[in-house]
Amino acid sequence: MSSTAFSLTDIYKTYGRGKENSVSILRGINLSIGRGEIVGLVAPSGAGKSTLLHISGLLDVPDSGTIEIGGRIMTGASDRLRTRTRRTEIGFVYQFHHLLPEFSARENVMLPQLANGMTAKNAAIRADDLLERVGLINRKGHRPAELSGGEQQRVALCRSLANSPKFVLADEPTGNLDPGTAIQVFDSLLELVRSTGLSALIATHNLELAAMMDRTVRLEDGKINEITSEEESDEIPTEEDFEVVSTEEIVDQILPEAELEEIKPYQDTQEPSSETEALEWETIPTETES
Repeated sequence: MSSTAFSLTDIYKTYGRGKENSVSILRGINLSIGRGEIVGLVAPSGAGKSTLLHISGLLDVPDSGTIEIGGRIMTGASDRLRTRTRRTEIGFVYQFHHLLPEFSARENVMLPQLANGMTAKNAAIRADDLLERVGLINRKGHRPAELSGGEQQRVALCRSLANSPKFVLADEPTGNLDPGTAIQVFDSLLELVRSTGLSALIATHNLELAAMMDRTVRLEDGKINEITSEEESDEIPTEEDFEVVSTEEIVDQILPEAELEEIKPYQDTQEPSSETEALEWETIPTETES
């Protein structure tokens, strides 16, 4: 059995027709992900990250190149085969949870299984197992509106793994969450993926999260490049990267001395020189009033 779970070879994708109207998005993408490997994908806005993920998930078709999933060549596959592969072998996690609001957490995780022919009893058992792994078994009867943002996204993680896929695609799975909640959700994602031996391609703008994966690649100028550990440490700012300066130094750099003289009458240590000036001062809003 091949040690490669997923690969893209020489993938090209262009939108539009004609030299003036066409935009080349992917220009010879080569990417291979091993079984059980978690790869981070970072890219600037507009670099083609979504296009790459859509092609990887068989939601879009490249102009040329080869897609291989689980040892099977998917280039040129029929719509029926592509649909079946998406349903059974690929798990999708999006930036927004996309949970169905009228169903409970447990039912949302059951639905993909029911669509794949599993009995309701077995689907419920599988859903409960996944929800327990992410600490939500006590919230399984709650609808999405009754869950926090982090809880909603963890349910979405469970749903993506409901049919026991071999490969997971995640597009900014923590992009809508605050930093603290993002770490918790990301930890849940990594734990689920690693504990089940899956492979994953996870897109993120957060280099700190990307550093938690097995390796990281960058999509830039239509091509994929590996990011080394040295590059990661260079791109993530540390406390040593910031110079500590006083407020006085900042003011001196921003305002010339002449302008400082103009604002001195408004300092608390000054007194108005006349009743008219005092009245003008009273109309200046304070911090609590503004």
